[in-house]
Amino acid sequence: MMTARAIKPGDVAMAHRVRAITSEGTVRSISQAFRPLRHARLAAQERLTNIEAKVQGLPIIEAQGLKRTFKARGAKGKLIEAVRGIDLVVREGEIVGFLGPNGAGKTTTLKMLCTLLEPTGGSATVVGADLRTDSVGVRRRIGYVSQAGSTSPEARAGEEIMSQAELYGISRSVAQKRGEALLAALDLGDVWDRPCGKLSGGQRRRLDIVMGLIHEPKLVFLDEPSTGLDPQSRANLWTHIRKLRDELGTTVFLTTHYMDEADSLSDRILIIDNGTIVAEGTPAELKKKVSGDAITLTLRTAGDAERSALIAAGLAGADTPVTEANVVRLHVSDGGSALPVLLKGLVDAGIEAIGVEVNRPTLDDVFLTLTGRSLRD
Repeated sequence: MMTARAIKPGDVAMAHRVRAITSEGTVRSISQAFRPLRHARLAAQERLTNIEAKVQGLPIIEAQGLKRTFKARGAKGKLIEAVRGIDLVVREGEIVGFLGPNGAGKTTTLKMLCTLLEPTGGSATVVGADLRTDSVGVRRRIGYVSQAGSTSPEARAGEEIMSQAELYGISRSVAQKRGEALLAALDLGDVWDRPCGKLSGGQRRRLDIVMGLIHEPKLVFLDEPSTGLDPQSRANLWTHIRKLRDELGTTVFLTTHYMDEADSLSDRILIIDNGTIVAEGTPAELKKKVSGDAITLTLRTAGDAERSALIAAGLAGADTPVTEANVVRLHVSDGGSALPVLLKGLVDAGIEAIGVEVNRPTLDDVFLTLTGRSLRD
């Protein structure tokens, strides 16, 4: 790669030559004399701009005003807005977590971006292809790993990979070479001839990912990748998802119901609620949006929780408490000073708390603050 050269003494002497030439009757401006230096400087600036763009990542998904409406069953002419004109950008080389409670529009958005559902409004480009006018181009350039998986228990792993590759017009020799390389990258080097039904849950999920990558997409969508896995298998899968970005250069767009998964894997997180993006940023940036300490009260009954929420709401600097069954959650500027006041208020009201916790903000707190619901609602 070329670099801008430093100015040498010979460059400075150019000005002296300008004077000499001018004195001989040849008109030459100083700006003309220094034109080569100016061009070199501009070229260096352009190279720096290109490098910065590469570091930041070029947009691989760009959506503007993306919408999806459905006709309600049993209600004549009534439309339901599942996604209400969202704007989002995903850059090359990112792992982006997409979170939202049930019914928030998360699945609908994912299906639209994967061309499984046609938008009713807005526009989007996915890996350079227009989502609405070139859906075939989008499908050729992305990988999609569904939550349900796609392997048959009776089929051998290698057969499944070869069948998937044939759908993209990939020759058997190329498919086998790519498949074996991907299996090795995901620590599945010995499963080519094994029936899928004999693989562990974690191995089958990784095999699903191999099938989603066999055509070498720049972008892969992972829908609930670790659902149903035990903690050890989940942690192992996380390591391999990071490898997709770090070693294969694949951009990853994932949905998950696990906050620890989103916190651990995601470079950025998008939170959708009621069909709109309500927040986005790195996990650290989102946590900063929730100021103060989190207090969690566990009461004996839901009625006690409702009464406790009214008392908690009166604390200095407290936000609006969120009640779920017999649990009350709220945030205060200083949990150490607020807790004694809160407990005294509960005792005076004849309410017994069976559990109290004070914690610094987490991604769960961010989600509850922004949506008023837990992720699994």
